Amino acid sequence: MTPPPTPSADAAGSPASRAAVALLEGLVRAGVADVVLSPGSRSQALALAAAAFARAGHLALHVRIDERIAGFTALGLAVESRRPVAIICTSGTAVANLHPAVLEAHHAGVPLIVLTADRPLELRGIGANQTTVQPGIFGDMVRADWDVAAPVGAADEIDDAQELGALAVRASAEGPVHLNLAYREPLSGPVEVPDDLVTGSVPSALAVEGPVVIDLRPDDATVVIAGHGAGARAEQLAVALGAPLVAEVSSGARFGRHAVVAYRDVLRGPHGDAVGRAIVLGHPTLSREVPQLLERADVDVIVVRTSGVEDYNPGRRARIVDDVRVLGTPDAGVVRRWVGGWVSMSRAVLESQAPDDPAPDLSLAVSDDRGVRAAFAKAELAVLRAPIDRRMLAKALWASTWPHDRLVLAASRLIRVADALVPGKAISVHANRGLAGIDGTVSTATGVALAAAREARSGTTRVLMGDLALLHDAGALLVPLPDDLRLHVFVGNDGGGTIFDDLEVAATAHPDDFATVMRTPHRADLAALAAAGGWAYRRATTRADLDDALTAPEPLLLVEVPLEP
Repeated sequence: MTPPPTPSADAAGSPASRAAVALLEGLVRAGVADVVLSPGSRSQALALAAAAFARAGHLALHVRIDERIAGFTALGLAVESRRPVAIICTSGTAVANLHPAVLEAHHAGVPLIVLTADRPLELRGIGANQTTVQPGIFGDMVRADWDVAAPVGAADEIDDAQELGALAVRASAEGPVHLNLAYREPLSGPVEVPDDLVTGSVPSALAVEGPVVIDLRPDDATVVIAGHGAGARAEQLAVALGAPLVAEVSSGARFGRHAVVAYRDVLRGPHGDAVGRAIVLGHPTLSREVPQLLERADVDVIVVRTSGVEDYNPGRRARIVDDVRVLGTPDAGVVRRWVGGWVSMSRAVLESQAPDDPAPDLSLAVSDDRGVRAAFAKAELAVLRAPIDRRMLAKALWASTWPHDRLVLAASRLIRVADALVPGKAISVHANRGLAGIDGTVSTATGVALAAAREARSGTTRVLMGDLALLHDAGALLVPLPDDLRLHVFVGNDGGGTIFDDLEVAATAHPDDFATVMRTPHRADLAALAAAGGWAYRRATTRADLDDALTAPEPLLLVEVPLEP
């Protein structure tokens, strides 16, 4: 085998450290403001360089012991900040633990820059400790994959590393990228941070090549569907088209007069049958009715391309476009009949469902009749003592979240409950819907909260999740966080995976087997778990308890809400 290259005679200190500093400089100048790292020996040059950059105020550094937690923390930071985030880890199994977050980022189009340290070429393939095949380890899940040779101190390595950092940022515009970085001993040395370093602006993710033009006609019967991450553009398009808006709860478009909350029921009725064209933005994942509509042969389907890897096309016949431009103005009478019919039916569906909190008539509180006032007080007390169910929990968190807050929804049963009933409201909602896994929810929320906290009027980041989603990411509760970070985690605890109760398997499987392998019951003590991480803990069983928890002063709070299976 060819012997390893000899370090340059004029290489000052460690070539590994010099190259690491240059790479980070390139990343920062191209727009990276956050680095998340997990400790390790082979990655020490990157880690120490990142620490020096953070000490100089050039970036924010977030240290996580567990790489899986680190990956999802970076995901939350990137989604909220809309900037690429770099992740640093050492070699071996550390890299594999980033795979879940990379998968989610790949399918959701989130900009992550994964920096994995590796052994140099001469130590690969010989059974060296903590060494595996890292180049290409993420397969097609990354937009670009570089295997970078170990630096030796050559004169051109600094410029090359800086250019690679800038190139990685550009390549991450529509999803994760991977830089596998080999380092030889000495693995670190003195670190000198550039004095004139300024964080750059991030390039635009998508270049619109040419929108499809829609010329309005009275008989269009168009509906706009906003899946996860669609954004406010979907609401604007619905108004321009004079179309009802089917906006999932994490779409970023669930607001305005065209929003249809009970869209599942409406799509199953005559209004759904009358649809002639559907325009899709984002990634719909929360219902069966939406893909069923898009699979119909009599519906013209237009899908607006997003930064995710796959265009949403369940019928495999949609027109995929970069944007939609509307010519003309919708007829007011048509809008009243078409949009008004959808909205009215949605309202009727919601009103027909049992109310969660039948509030007493406030006018009775000031009645001259003592008996009437007593009846009011009794009714008010009944409301406060009402036990919490899923509908009450979802509606209460939604109602308590305002534009300066953030709401993170886990891939639990509760996100579907919220999607079916919460009204339109322009707030920031996050959810990992790229692959809709339950892993990493607390970590993702932590990243969201850290990024949101930089705003002048940042509020509280609230998380709505089930018990299994919490237990899957329990280690995230053990991470030290800033004292002033406001992160409140609300856990609907029904003792296992009751989300499967609504699937066909619940009716066909043996009850004992279903409980063992689908429900997966547990006996976790959530109060002890919160205490282990230094979180405040509350148990909410009534509406009064829930109202108190929603206005709690504690910065880090875990609220357990027992629910019936």
